[in-house]
Amino acid sequence: MSLFPQDIIELSTHLLDACRHEGVMLATAESCTGGLIAAALTEIAGSSDVVDRGFVTYSNFAKMDMLGVSTETLKEHGAVSEQTAREMAAGAIKHSRALVSIAVTGVAGPGGGSVEKPVGTVHIAVRYGSVSMHRRYDFGDFGRSQIRLETLRSALKLCNEAISRF
Repeated sequence: MSLFPQDIIELSTHLLDACRHEGVMLATAESCTGGLIAAALTEIAGSSDVVDRGFVTYSNFAKMDMLGVSTETLKEHGAVSEQTAREMAAGAIKHSRALVSIAVTGVAGPGGGSVEKPVGTVHIAVRYGSVSMHRRYDFGDFGRSQIRLETLRSALKLCNEAISRF
């Protein structure tokens, strides 16, 4: 029995198969999900031929230190922003053997939200080589665990979409 719902397993399996088909490795850069994306991918036996590594960069310092997110970006746009998600995705590729990366940053709650970035605001970026794709999600304040699960699901969907497009 898996730790994850069946649809997450199916999305993960599809993503791993797509990466195999393209002959690319994948890295994750996670903040609000705390490693759930990497965990879902590595739940699938044999995933080590595709998954290179996962970065859990919960603090701003970790985002800067491990992924090279700029101080200016964090000061100007904040940790929960399109710019930060895109820099996280770029940094995951730069600091790994992967050609594809998924990055997530958001406000999972229950606190920490603001008028501009309420609880449930999440930014997801996918990078494939030098091309990137971004989406902002506003899941709403329906519980920390559910926000994290929806972020995981949305990140896997967006990465599958990106690989089919690029």
